[in-house]
This record gives sequence, structure tokens and C-alpha cells, in this order.
Amino acid sequence: MPTVEELYRNYGILADATEQVGQHKDAYQVILDGVKGGTKEKRLAAQFIPKFFKHFPELADSAINAQLDLCEDEDVSIRRQAIKELPQFATGENLPRVADILTQLLQTDDSAEFNLVNNALLSIFKMDAKGTLGGLFSQILQGEDIVRERAIKFLSTKLKTLPDEVLTKEVEELILTESKKVLEDVTGEEFVLFMKILSGLKSLQTVSGRQQLVELVAEQADLEQTFNPSDPDCVDRLLQCTRQAVPLFSKNVHSTRFVTYFCEQVLPNLGTLTTPVEGLDIQLEVLKLLAEMSSFCGDMEKLETNLRKLFDKLLEYMPLPPEEAENGENAGNEEPKLQFSYVECLLYSFHQLGRKLPDFLTAKLNAEKLKDFKIRLQYFARGLQVYIRQLRLALQGKTGEALKTEENKIKVVALKITNNINVLIKDLFHIPPSYKSTVTLSWKPVQKVEIGQKRASEDTTSGSPPKKSSAGPKRDARQIYNPPSGKYSSNLGNFNYGERFRGSRGQEIETILANRVKPRLY
Repeated sequence: MPTVEELYRNYGILADATEQVGQHKDAYQVILDGVKGGTKEKRLAAQFIPKFFKHFPELADSAINAQLDLCEDEDVSIRRQAIKELPQFATGENLPRVADILTQLLQTDDSAEFNLVNNALLSIFKMDAKGTLGGLFSQILQGEDIVRERAIKFLSTKLKTLPDEVLTKEVEELILTESKKVLEDVTGEEFVLFMKILSGLKSLQTVSGRQQLVELVAEQADLEQTFNPSDPDCVDRLLQCTRQAVPLFSKNVHSTRFVTYFCEQVLPNLGTLTTPVEGLDIQLEVLKLLAEMSSFCGDMEKLETNLRKLFDKLLEYMPLPPEEAENGENAGNEEPKLQFSYVECLLYSFHQLGRKLPDFLTAKLNAEKLKDFKIRLQYFARGLQVYIRQLRLALQGKTGEALKTEENKIKVVALKITNNINVLIKDLFHIPPSYKSTVTLSWKPVQKVEIGQKRASEDTTSGSPPKKSSAGPKRDARQIYNPPSGKYSSNLGNFNYGERFRGSRGQEIETILANRVKPRLY
């Protein structure tokens, strides 16, 4: 093995040869052999090998292998130097191989080394995006779990930093094609990351692009399969997929397929839903998603049937007035429990779908059914007035910091809920029932939209990311993946659900409302 002096001497031969450097193959071979030496020799080899690499194509494999040996050295300083120089080997047909090597090196636990690998990957990405993607997706599909995980995270965080001249339409098409292969077998968290990746691509910001994404999500959700409410993974998969689909819906990209599935398969089983997520009000979660989707439902094939299922479910949460004894007191022991959060969701969904069949209440229901519904509406509306007055009184004069306390935040949301229900009930009391009023769901931010202005999340723009195709090699069964269908895993023990989907806030709101003084309703 060469000494430090021999390495310097052969480096000098190559450096002085200028245009004839390719004629000194023996000198370059000595430098390659430097990887077998001690620490000093390896450090020099890590710098000298890439410097003259392009002049010796016949030694390309040997040179890349030598540099790879240095990338795996026990000495961290040697590894870092070798990794830093790897982009110099990314020429021509060698680039996908270098990308593959760098992707594998993402598994390092050394933070400085990890940053070097990220920078090196970004560097070769700008040289040849397609070749780099080839190496990345090769490891995502076939590599170790830790490599797969970090490669996906690299794509989800770094793609958006690349300039337009790198992320061309052809490159984005390749990302979509390869992503579809990966989506044949993903965990829940991986699915969310890939939706973040795909929804950020410029080519998918159009109406047709968003429609493609909705179809991808629908396929992952298994909307063709019978829903199993007692299977936590089945329930969780549907909810996660629906969460990813909701931001994609608009007046041009319809939610009809999802709304139909919820009405036909989920609503009838609402009371038996199970979830692996502790503390999640699964029923309220489902109803919130349905309400958000109902605004963008297109023409529905079985509209009357599904509207009736929605109507029947709404009746379950809108009680009849309690019977009174002869002395005018309630014959029962207590007032019916009013679940305002549930009613807001169901009433809003019914109001949205009812616009498509405005004579449902008058022509599709018999007189007794309609009378019964109006009695329930009237009872609920009278109770609402009391709650609204009390909430307004509790919040009166409070501004700024006072409104930021947890209790007052809950009261503000409770007031939104009761106001929303009140507006919708007034619409339904019209003769004939009206569906013209517009409300903003209590958990959604209020958006002021001027006439003629597009929605902030319309298809032609993207503020924040709303945010099976050709067969690919199947991944071996991993411990984290054991789905019954072989297509989607919802083992999400470590997955962080956003605060938006937790059930505790809804339960607190119901408690606030339940603790108001209950009015006697006549």
C-alpha cells in the first residue's frame, strides 16, 4: 500500500500532466490503493480520487468502490470528507449509482454527516433530477426501513426547495409515476408524506391534477370495499385518507364518491365505530369530515336514498320535547341531552345535500314525519336561544387576552356552533324549506371572500399544500406493515394526529353547553 509521500508524488504526476493526464493510469491506481492505508493515506485518497476521476472512465467502478469504502470508514472525519466529494463521481451513467449510494448513507446517525449527505443529494439533483430520483426511489422500494423512511422524508422536505428549472414537467411526471408504485404498499405516515409531496407539484395544481390526487386517495381508501366499523385499521385508514382528500375538493373537484360512501357505509354504523387512537371522538370526527365534504358534492346517483339516511341520523340527535305531567313539570327525570357539535355537522351536511333535492322535506316525507321533524327543530331552536344568550353574556366585554383563556376559547367555539345551528334551523322553517343561508363550520377559519375572488384553495393556486399503476416490486413484510388487503397499513402507533382531529375540544364544548341553565321549553 502506498505511503503519504508516494500519494503526493503520484498526485503531482497527474496534476502536471494537464491534457495528457489520462495516459498515467498507473499513477491513478496508486491513489486508489491509498484507501488501504492508514488514516493519513485515506484522507488524501478521499480528496485525490474524485479530483482525477473523470479522466479514467475504465477505472470508474474501482474509483467509486474505493470512495464508498472511505464513506464507510470508522473514522468520522474520513467519512465526512469522502461523502462531501461524492457528487464529483455523479457523471453520466454513474449518477443513479451515486444517488443510490447517497440515499443509503441517509441512515447515518451523525448529524454533520447526515447534512453532508443531504447537501450532496441536492447537488446531484440539480445536475440530473431524473437520475437522482432513480436512486432515491430504488431505495424507497427495495431498501432497508430506515433508508426508506429517510428517503421519503428527504423528498417531502427538499423537493419544494428546488428551482423550477430542476422540477420540470417531465421530472414531476416521473415523481408521480414512481410514487404510484410506492403507494401500493405504504404505512399511514408514509401515505401522508407522499400526499404532501404530490400535492406540492406544480403540474398537479390544475383541476385535472387535483382530480388525479383524489382518485389516488380514493384507491387507498378502498371505497369499493364494504366498510367494517369494528376493524380499527379499516376505520383509521378511511379517516386518514379522507383527511388527505378534503383539501383537494373544490367546486370543480367533487367529493361525491366519498360523501356517497360515508352516507351508505359509515353513517349507518356510526355508533359501532372503533379507533386505535385514544381520546379521539370517532363519531364526531366522522361527522366533521362529512360536513366538510358535503359542500363540494356533485351529482349523486342515489341522492334521495342517501339524503334519507342522513336525515334519519340527524333525527337521532334532535330529541322530541319531554312529556309533561299534569302539573306542568317534566314527566321524565331529566331533560334530553342536546349534542350540539353532532347536530351542527349533521344539519350542515343535510342542508348542503338538501339543496340538490329541495322538495325532500315537503314531497318525499309524509305529513306525520314532517310534523315530527318540525317539532324537534322547534324544541332544539328554543333551547338554542337560551344557550346563545348565556354564552354572549359570558363573553360580553371580553377582548384581547381575556378571550385567549382556554375556557373562553371553548365558549367562543360553542357560540359559533349554536349560531350556525340557529341559522340552519331558520332556513328549514321556511315554507317551503330554504337552503340559501351560508355558514362557516365552527372549527374552520372564517374566510372573507370578495365577489369574483377565487377561494384561497382553488385549483389554480396553492397557498399551503392542502397540504395503482404499473406494478412495482412488492416490499417484504415489515413489522410495521400487516394490512388485510396488502395495500395499505394503518399501524400508526407513533403517528401524530393534528389537534384539529382530536375529540377532547368537542367534548369540552358539549360540557360547557350542558352546564348552562336548562330552560323549560313549552
